[in-house]
Amino acid sequence: MMIGLVLSWTAPAHAQRRELQLLSDAETEHIIREMVRPIFEAAGIVPEAVNIVLVNDKTINAFVAGGQNIFIHTGLLLQADNAGQLIGVIAHETGHIAGGHLVRGNEAMENAFLSSLIGLGLGVVGGLASGNAGAGAAGLMLGQHLAERNFLSFSRAQESSADQAGLSYLEQSKMSAQGMLTFLEKLGADEPVFTDRDVGYRLTHPLTRERIDTVRNFVQRSRFTDRPVPAKAEDGFERIQAKLLAFLDPLAALRRYRPEDRSIVARYGRAYAYFRQGDVRNALPLADGLIAEEPRNAFFHEMKGDLMLQTGRPTEALAPFRKAIELAPDSAPIRVSLAHALLERNDPRNADEAIRNLQVASRTQGRSAFLWRLMAQAYSLKGDQGMLAYATAEEALARGDRAMARVHAERAEKLLPAGSPGWIRAQDIRGLAGPGPGEKRN
Repeated sequence: MMIGLVLSWTAPAHAQRRELQLLSDAETEHIIREMVRPIFEAAGIVPEAVNIVLVNDKTINAFVAGGQNIFIHTGLLLQADNAGQLIGVIAHETGHIAGGHLVRGNEAMENAFLSSLIGLGLGVVGGLASGNAGAGAAGLMLGQHLAERNFLSFSRAQESSADQAGLSYLEQSKMSAQGMLTFLEKLGADEPVFTDRDVGYRLTHPLTRERIDTVRNFVQRSRFTDRPVPAKAEDGFERIQAKLLAFLDPLAALRRYRPEDRSIVARYGRAYAYFRQGDVRNALPLADGLIAEEPRNAFFHEMKGDLMLQTGRPTEALAPFRKAIELAPDSAPIRVSLAHALLERNDPRNADEAIRNLQVASRTQGRSAFLWRLMAQAYSLKGDQGMLAYATAEEALARGDRAMARVHAERAEKLLPAGSPGWIRAQDIRGLAGPGPGEKRN
């Protein structure tokens, strides 16, 4: 259930346009981050400082941009054979981050814009299955030259350097590099032939026989080549594959995860596929069964909450969302979903709980337009006109509507007590919005 939000950006005049869709899912990002946490730590990178962003694109690709942002195409996640291959790819991309392989010149401005998109949190307010007006996916119109190269196209020397760094991080983490090797071999089997599926990775990651041979030689020498990927990581990989397939192609998921397969992965895939089809009768028993089997899995509770919320039963969504937050208190997307469910009841008594959760979520998603839209709704229920104006100013700023941001910020300044946090932030927003009509910028 993708949103229809499209953020337009003026590409160079000679460039054609195409849309880049960013997906967000708290569980997928959590599983991937935990899977590669030792890699980030070996590289001297704080794992929580890395943004993992999903790109809705069938090509096999991953790239870094805007600093510590790793973009992973859905095609890569669905076509990877196992967790080891995904770990190998991210080890390589971590090499690019640690090596400072960033764009230069005019591309730096484009890269900064992409980084700001991550900060805006346009698609970072809910799970894949969420139908929230501000959740799921954000569309970004970019120049064709950027989209085809996926923002970065490193030299062969940089690719080799990233390989070497990635291999080093794997070794320091006592993890096998076999996945990196099999992934490169998979792409390099018919190197002269480009297909729609693999062209993305080939363009941004030029394959050479020398690179593959270098990785193979490392694998032959490594002490950890035969060490299997931890079972938890492999299971997590299979779960996010099932969830992603169900989100993108519910019918394909139902064909793959047949009713006779009673594994958790298969039931999870079927549950999300039914959810995507609006089939509550089949989805709900599967969700309840998964919760019964893993009662401390926050994301199973989140799934049930999403199912209730998106099928018009916000009151029944409250308990599973609250339980999910109890189990994963740092998950901002779940807090936003709980606030959404609370506000759907249109009861002023729910406003304070919604505001508390949105305030916590704003620490990491403070530039999400949807979050501030909910915040404005909560203050409206309370009849707090000053904070309503302030929250509306934040929403307008997040949407890039500076004129409206300024209008509401000025109103908030007039209504809120001088020196209060909202009043101070309203002044900041007015400054960020720029001069009003007839005013000159200092």
